[in-house]
Amino acid sequence: MKLNSISMGELSDQINYSVDAIKYKSYGKYLEDFTKGTVFKHPRGMTISAGLLHDFATTYLESNPLYLNQEYAKDLGHPSTPASPLLVMNIALSLGVQNNSEKAYANLGYYNMHFLKPVYAGDTLVAYSKVAAKRERGESKPGIITLHTIANNQKGERVIQYERKIMVPVRPEGYEPPPMQTSTESIDELPTEVSLELPNFDISKVSDSLTRNDTYYEDFNEGDIIVSPNGRTITDEHFAWTYKVGNTHPLHFDKGYSKGQSGAMSGEPIVYGGLVFAWLLGLASRDTSENAIWDLGYTEGYHTQPAKSDDTIYVISRVLKKEIVDSKLGGGVVQFQVIGLKNQKPKEAIEQNGADLFMKENNKKKAGKEKIPHKIFEIERKLLIRSRGNS
Repeated sequence: MKLNSISMGELSDQINYSVDAIKYKSYGKYLEDFTKGTVFKHPRGMTISAGLLHDFATTYLESNPLYLNQEYAKDLGHPSTPASPLLVMNIALSLGVQNNSEKAYANLGYYNMHFLKPVYAGDTLVAYSKVAAKRERGESKPGIITLHTIANNQKGERVIQYERKIMVPVRPEGYEPPPMQTSTESIDELPTEVSLELPNFDISKVSDSLTRNDTYYEDFNEGDIIVSPNGRTITDEHFAWTYKVGNTHPLHFDKGYSKGQSGAMSGEPIVYGGLVFAWLLGLASRDTSENAIWDLGYTEGYHTQPAKSDDTIYVISRVLKKEIVDSKLGGGVVQFQVIGLKNQKPKEAIEQNGADLFMKENNKKKAGKEKIPHKIFEIERKLLIRSRGNS
């Protein structure tokens, strides 16, 4: 296409100002704007660059060489270094914010998350969400929306699927919603059991010299409580990373917006929860996932308190179950409970709270117990971890 020379003459002094011409834009949806069964194809999509893949792994403290060392990844059958599954999750969730949760008060939880296929540099992800359920809680009260979200690569192959719940306010009087952009994509009920597509590899060719020697499948025992020693102080870097993964909610980077909120979400911008999630798993990676072949997914998890800049976060992992799934694989599945803390070291939290630290915060009220203010996150995850002595 060739365009003729374009005039750049100024016109602003020649155009009359009119109050009637002002258009105030709005993003996101209120409770009334959600209809059960509706599917949204989320805007933009995102191509994963090698730089983003590497920067995410290093910024979020990943220690598994699978996400850092291309030659190690090739030994595990990959064509190149795969993206950290938490990068894939953050992009899939963030692409959906404009349609799903840009007006939400809170992300209430992640459920039934599966990483179905590796993602590599050059892959382009497109995300879709289906309104799976809508619960109204009474006049003027925010409601609960359950969403089923998937992301596909450029070949139309599903790489991730999960559910989440968000708390959404009712529509204010006089508000006119923007046009709804729906999709004809069909998203069936997300199964709790799925098949994964991983590359073929010979575990005997994988080096044992690049990882610690106490994080193999054999080193974990059911009931073990693993206390990772280091914390991570969050800085204002989270502002840039929020938009770097595609999240458009102003609560995470607009001080004017966040200071206008009430309750726990008021004041300085809240760190986007997906980034807190990734930092916690990174803090735990040297002690739990350094020898993981794949991150299988997550059962159910919650951000129980918000985090802000200058908070220092810590992580504790508890081994819940071990299972050999294929004797030829050279490893097995380990299920962990992950507990995140802010501004309190794990040893002190364990001494103060004991078993209550590992009890779900949502169950505390029914049990007559107080919630733990320093506890910010809890989730269960499954990792496929290789055995010792296969090289």
